[in-house]
Amino acid sequence: MRSYRDRTTTIKTFQVTFDCAEPERLARFWCEVLGYVVPPPPDGYATWDVFRQAQPPERRDSWFACVDPSGVGPRLFFQRVPEGKVVKNRVHLDVRVGTGLVGEERLAALEAERDRLVPLGAVYVQTLYDGHDACIPMQDIEGNEFCID
Repeated sequence: MRSYRDRTTTIKTFQVTFDCAEPERLARFWCEVLGYVVPPPPDGYATWDVFRQAQPPERRDSWFACVDPSGVGPRLFFQRVPEGKVVKNRVHLDVRVGTGLVGEERLAALEAERDRLVPLGAVYVQTLYDGHDACIPMQDIEGNEFCID
């Protein structure tokens, strides 16, 4: 049996997929949070509206995506599912705005980001602060948990 370290295949890129009710709306929310952009429409379509209208009714608005304009971060893919969110996420995104900061300076950076995201529809949950480290759990516009870190 080959060990984990002996494997020659490496992952070059990955995307994060969200199950959701309104893919485009949620994708545009995360574009605002992360500074991501909507990619160009699929080949052969001048706009996303033209692409949407070309789809059969049952497939319209079934997915949407956003990408890091620098090409560094993962693509985010949003797919419509019939069921709503029921329990806590098993995986969540951490929006890293306080890297390298500690204490009151870190807390202030996280609170400023919280204050920017709430008007976009994010829901503030609580502030976790021990005098040195801080984290602010939040929810996106469909109730998915994420943290400002």
